[in-house]
Amino acid sequence: MPVPTHVKSVLPARKTRAHIGLGGKIGIWLRPMVLAVIVLAAVENCQPVDDVAAAEPEADSAVPARKVDFGREVRPLLAKRCYSCHGPDKAKGGLRLNVRDAALAELDSGAHAIVPGDVENSELVNRVASTDKSDRMPPEGAPLSSEQVDLLRRWVAQGAVWEEHWAFQRPVPQAPPAVKNPAWVRTPIDAFILHKLEQNQLAPSAPADKRVLMRRAYYDLTGLPPTPEEAAAFLQDAAPDAYERLIDRLLASPRYGERWGRHWLDVVRYADTNSFERDGVKPHAWRYRDYVIRAFNEDRPYDQFVREQLAGDELPQTTNDGLIATGYYRLGLWDDEPADRQQATFDVLDDIVATTGQVFLGLTVNCARCHDHKIDPIPQRDYYSLVSFFRGVTPMAYSGPNVEVPIFPSPAAREEYAAKTRDLQARVNAAQSRVTGFEESFRGLYEKSFAAALAPGANDLDDLEFRFYRDTWSRLPVFDDLKPETVGRLPDQVITLAPATRDTGFGFVFTGVIKAPRDGDYTFTLDADDGARLIVDGKPVVEYDGEHELGSPRQGSITLAPGRVPFRLEYFQKTHKFGLNLAWSGPEMELRPLSARPKHTPPLHELIRSHGARLLGKDKFDEYERSRGELEKLKHEKIPAEFALCVTEFGRQPPDTFILARGNAHVAGEKVEPAFPVLFAAPQPVIPPPAGDAKSSGRRLALANWVASPDNLLTARVMVNRVWQHHFGRGIVRSPNNFGQLGDRPTHPELLDWLAAEFIRGGWKLKSLHKLIMTSSAWQMSSQGSPEGLQRDPANELFWRFDMRRLGAEEVRDSIYAVNGRLNLKMYGPGVYPEIPAEVMAGQSVPGQGWGKSSPEEQARRSVYIHVKRSLITPVLADFDFADTDGSCAARFATTQPTQALSMLNSRFIHAAAADFAERLWREAPNDPVAQVRRGLKLALCRDADEREVQDGIALMQVFETKHGHDRRQALNLYCLLILNLNEFMYVD
Repeated sequence: MPVPTHVKSVLPARKTRAHIGLGGKIGIWLRPMVLAVIVLAAVENCQPVDDVAAAEPEADSAVPARKVDFGREVRPLLAKRCYSCHGPDKAKGGLRLNVRDAALAELDSGAHAIVPGDVENSELVNRVASTDKSDRMPPEGAPLSSEQVDLLRRWVAQGAVWEEHWAFQRPVPQAPPAVKNPAWVRTPIDAFILHKLEQNQLAPSAPADKRVLMRRAYYDLTGLPPTPEEAAAFLQDAAPDAYERLIDRLLASPRYGERWGRHWLDVVRYADTNSFERDGVKPHAWRYRDYVIRAFNEDRPYDQFVREQLAGDELPQTTNDGLIATGYYRLGLWDDEPADRQQATFDVLDDIVATTGQVFLGLTVNCARCHDHKIDPIPQRDYYSLVSFFRGVTPMAYSGPNVEVPIFPSPAAREEYAAKTRDLQARVNAAQSRVTGFEESFRGLYEKSFAAALAPGANDLDDLEFRFYRDTWSRLPVFDDLKPETVGRLPDQVITLAPATRDTGFGFVFTGVIKAPRDGDYTFTLDADDGARLIVDGKPVVEYDGEHELGSPRQGSITLAPGRVPFRLEYFQKTHKFGLNLAWSGPEMELRPLSARPKHTPPLHELIRSHGARLLGKDKFDEYERSRGELEKLKHEKIPAEFALCVTEFGRQPPDTFILARGNAHVAGEKVEPAFPVLFAAPQPVIPPPAGDAKSSGRRLALANWVASPDNLLTARVMVNRVWQHHFGRGIVRSPNNFGQLGDRPTHPELLDWLAAEFIRGGWKLKSLHKLIMTSSAWQMSSQGSPEGLQRDPANELFWRFDMRRLGAEEVRDSIYAVNGRLNLKMYGPGVYPEIPAEVMAGQSVPGQGWGKSSPEEQARRSVYIHVKRSLITPVLADFDFADTDGSCAARFATTQPTQALSMLNSRFIHAAAADFAERLWREAPNDPVAQVRRGLKLALCRDADEREVQDGIALMQVFETKHGHDRRQALNLYCLLILNLNEFMYVD
């Protein structure tokens, strides 16, 4: 069956699978025979379509030889076949082909590889065209094809032009060009578009009709269809500014941020989980999603948006949004148990550099991880200089201060939280002091009564926990960067190496509180077999690093107030015997051990429970019990606060960065410092050293300010291209993440530079850019084809018409809920969990793990709020080309394939949605099939049904009742299923 002309002619030129479908107003996609009666009924209503083959372009023999594009054609060929011997790493025979001057220079043999305009004397052409195997280049692998040889020959003949790439040149101020038909020009955009069309003897398509334009605007800005009431109000509004006011209203809608925020989430690889086998949840990742939606709705300047994500925690005025925005760094894949931890560290950094380069700069900087970029002028040094900007960032984790910080709605709320925290700590310390006083009194009475000394230090620690690591070190590692093998509590409240599961090559981190009985200076004595570090009250007290044996203890002192003081003890043991001894002394307190003792001593509170009433007296014993109960209660009291996934540096000096040979984390070469890529010719960053109690290096802020600068060559260009892409279906540069020499050239470079300049001049505001684009004649064209356009420009490179498009994944799902009346417009909050069939769940390593259960009302929320689990994408979204979350998704596929048809006919989701749709029609037009058909088509298609469509709908439901034995409700359900499968519902135009 032929594909409708209006569908086939707009299929994307790349990465698109074959489409199948039926024409006409209510054509549906081909289906399995499960509901053949629906298909047959729909076929009866199909309108005839023209033979598309007649519109295919014909070859034009009169066209002169096309100019060879060095960046797109020649450089990639040289890189692939020649650089291994004649590139940045080698120069056999004195020839380098990666730099123009070197390529044109005289060779060791006295010849020239390239003589511009002289093919015969260009040794490069002669050698690649040679039939003599001993003479032909390249010497290994298959020879160049005749087409490749001809390409080089034509390039040399045309002068061997080695032009500088457009994206690496500073934008030139542009003025809208003059055109022959100024009446078509509504905005300066139209002048640029029409000028190119007139140069190519093409005419723009006719304007879209008012209903099509309305539906296009709603989907473009909100991702939802208009309601019948909204449609009627606009279609009946005859005022000249009706359309402009519609744009303003849609831009002001909260739905705008949900729609355009999702575009941004695609490029920053947003997901709520980490991937890999466990695919664990990223804590509070949804706050980043909500931040993005808010930012778009508030029309936050793009330069501010950039700075917040790259360095929100380093901005002079740190806000909640600034902290939440740094969750950008945490969104990528994270392996919580890598085979090679050091290599995994650089894999995470590579993800950050790759994403930052592609998202903000449109450059594949990550191609220079292992060697100089083969195509773009990005040396390996530049890659590692960018890595060094991020070296201070703490590693990812499932929870804890590395990745979670409290956030507050206002500075006053932050101060209130701090005050309550201080008050709670004071009450805890006071309760602890009372309990400690009773315990000290009991200790003296017990030893006197029983003439037996209690082991000193037996009651000095509390809430003691351990983390055990299996690895071998020669120096103390950053344990917080590593995943422990086991974690647990030490109920005896004494430091011990007993949980170790091996004799050598392991590490521990012990955390808890030490109970200081009174004010004063306390001295800690640390003796360790290999490295150890003691931190008390957040301050380093003793460090004894490296490989050594017991017998040379070290001491450190600190002043403490009475109460519960947090402590942390880190330790690694490489090859010697077990050995870790820690003791302390203080005011009126002789040296007490805090590590394992030779004999077990019952906890002091157990002894008091057994002997306290007799030794202390009943009144004091009762008071002790009350005080201890109060302490236990206070220990578990938490000051409520909300937390966000974010970046922290904790004031630690970023480690040095070295160029890694072939990207191998274990082969460090030359040291590098933070620096901007040389191709930008930008001043190098000035990063002041951390001062005072600074908790961040300031490196990322230096990077953010450079990226967000109006002087940056690419930032504004990249973003306006993304906006254009989502309005027109593809960008002025079709490769939105790659403006480099392997990317696509802009079809309208002058327009791109003009838009970028306007974007900056307008304060980096997106909403004004949207309006500028959408009020242009170019955006308001119809999608109808013309023989001339299809012949001369079948891919619509020149924008002679508007490209028709299918609804995206979220638009499909959200539109279904919108027309059936169940759409829940609640905004923000943790992700929701739509019901997923058990058959789909079975594909997980642990079926159902990590997938919650939401109420039916929550499940009907917009798709942007769905929990994005990398290993379990919601089926209806996956079927309709949801973004790939493993890396930056610059543009989604637009496919039509059988799984979509099966899903839209047979899934439980679509049948439940159709039943809800039918219930709505029955409720709004009870016992009136004609009204139900009219209302159903109007809700789904934003137009009135004609009489033929109404009669066909009635006839189809009668077939369901009389021939297939369905009752009227069931027949209406199936008719609603048909409506949701219409081409007109699934396509925007």
